[in-house]
Amino acid sequence: MSRIGKHPIIIPQGVTVSANKGIVTVKGKLGELTQKVDPDISIKIQDNTIVLERPTEQKRHKALHGMYRSLVSNMIKGVHEGYRIQQEIVGVGYKAAFKGQQLDLVVGFSHHIIIELPKEVKLETKTEKGSNPMVILQSADKQLIGQVAAKIRSMRAPEPYKGKGIKFFGEQLRKKAGKTAATAAK
Repeated sequence: MSRIGKHPIIIPQGVTVSANKGIVTVKGKLGELTQKVDPDISIKIQDNTIVLERPTEQKRHKALHGMYRSLVSNMIKGVHEGYRIQQEIVGVGYKAAFKGQQLDLVVGFSHHIIIELPKEVKLETKTEKGSNPMVILQSADKQLIGQVAAKIRSMRAPEPYKGKGIKFFGEQLRKKAGKTAATAAK
């Protein structure tokens, strides 16, 4: 069996899961998520656990088994606890502000960058004196929040010499030595 796929998923209190014709629906206090599951993978909901099973030991079925188990598990965690991603904006004069579902970034270009966010993602910005501005994203959908965070980061990815740009909070950047370090070594 798949190492990931064989583990049962425990349904926490306050979360309801239903599987109907290959579509899994998960409802909780933070929202409702649906996922279409391949017809070869069977879903059994018993008491407070979900077990996914595959029909054969084919490589394709093994891959689908583990993937769908992870997707369903992430949906349950999302509607119960939610997901949160923090991004740090590093650079002199770099700023972030939000108005409704629009994120306004000032990251060294001659113009503001405005990003329209999906309604499922909650946005917050934090600017404290003496620290870098932060963008905080919250959502029940792990795939969506990851995609939005990657899009924001792509607007100004951290450069390797000074580290200026948009990075994930706590991310360790590998900085390159500049020209002066190369000439000093000779």
